[in-house]
Amino acid sequence: MMLRTCGALWSQARPSTGGWQPLNFDGGAFHLKGTGELTRAVLVLRLCAWPPLVTHGLALQAWSQRLLGSRLSGALLRASVYGQFVAGETAEEVRGCVQQLRTLGLRPLLAVPTEEEPDSAVKTGEAWYERNLSAMLRCVDLSRGLLETPGPTGNILMQLKVTALTSTRLCKELTSWIRRPGASLELSPERLAEAMDSGRDLQVSCLNAQQNQHLHASLSRLHRVVQHARAQHVRLLVDAEYTFLNPALSLLVDVLATRWNSPSEGGPWVWNTYQAYLKDTHERLRLAAEAADRAGLAFGVKLVRGAYLDKERETARHQGTEDPTQPDYEATNQSYSRCLELMLTQVSHRGPRCHLMVASHNEESVRQATKRMWELGIPLDGPVCFGQLLGMCDHVSLALGQAGYAVYKSVPYGSLEEVIPYLIRRAQENRSVLQGARREQKLLSQELRRRLLGRGLRVPH
Repeated sequence: MMLRTCGALWSQARPSTGGWQPLNFDGGAFHLKGTGELTRAVLVLRLCAWPPLVTHGLALQAWSQRLLGSRLSGALLRASVYGQFVAGETAEEVRGCVQQLRTLGLRPLLAVPTEEEPDSAVKTGEAWYERNLSAMLRCVDLSRGLLETPGPTGNILMQLKVTALTSTRLCKELTSWIRRPGASLELSPERLAEAMDSGRDLQVSCLNAQQNQHLHASLSRLHRVVQHARAQHVRLLVDAEYTFLNPALSLLVDVLATRWNSPSEGGPWVWNTYQAYLKDTHERLRLAAEAADRAGLAFGVKLVRGAYLDKERETARHQGTEDPTQPDYEATNQSYSRCLELMLTQVSHRGPRCHLMVASHNEESVRQATKRMWELGIPLDGPVCFGQLLGMCDHVSLALGQAGYAVYKSVPYGSLEEVIPYLIRRAQENRSVLQGARREQKLLSQELRRRLLGRGLRVPH
């Protein structure tokens, strides 16, 4: 009855006359941005599309600091790469960036930049994870506080990287056990959720005493983040990582979902990320959606293409295992399209108990999503939203935002020392996205030429 009611209400959201009108991603919405912003975007995107800069980014940063000094090197970074992709360092700088986004019809998806170093005792010990916990809790508070900024509100979303709160070594160990036939019931989400909720000691026979202790501490940290996020009405989108970690990450997401994604809690408060460039993603997504439906849980998904293609293929070659990734870009596109159709159908059937972020820079995927939303009667500002990176794909983000869709920009923040290594590693993982931004560079250049040669300079917004 509830689903029929949702469907009836949503069918009213469909335009009563006329057909679906595709959005125009020709850069027309760039008129909303200042000339200085456009100029920086053209220069930075061109630099980031240059492979040697991405490959040797960390070494070049160190060389720049030695040659120019920390102050001048930092100033150049703030005026270029940092200024393009990062909100700032202080809460006030972040608020200023978010205010600017909101005036453009966009919303923030805050991200705490963390990079585990498995061979570093400093960046793998419990004290490091506890510091990350404090940073995550502050990010929840900041995300909530940004609600006071004028502009579109809707759901408050935040990114959560599980390996900032638990070690990759533990995740690898858990993954190895999960993948074995007849995996132990000791690792059932329900059992782990009960232990997490009660705070009692947890003993899993496939782990040694130290690993059990770390698992207990990790569950406690994750529980505290979600508990605080729930109290602050902030929904958490868990990042996907490598295939040798993802089964463990999905288990931990299932544990959190079992506790926090019930409709009575107003869920989903914890969303998982699915990477369409993996061969098994559509099937895993289908099974996860069906399992959530059977359990009566709300279901939240961020759908991405994926960023670890080269690393996944290299690992498969090194280990002599089957390549888990799609054979080519077109196969990845088809996978994304199938996953998108699956999730939009889920949303149309389950109503507000199912949420989806279409996290894509691909214009055709965005068009498919908007068309199917119209055909299924899904409201523009309902359980489906869109996501792109801060400083990239603005011709798509702005067009969506101006048309009334819910659009989020992934917004990292922090000091230069924290964020630049994070950005360089993300750039190395997203080479295809950076090199594929040529169309955006062309549209930005066209708008700059129009201002300078056509109608003169536009007053920056």
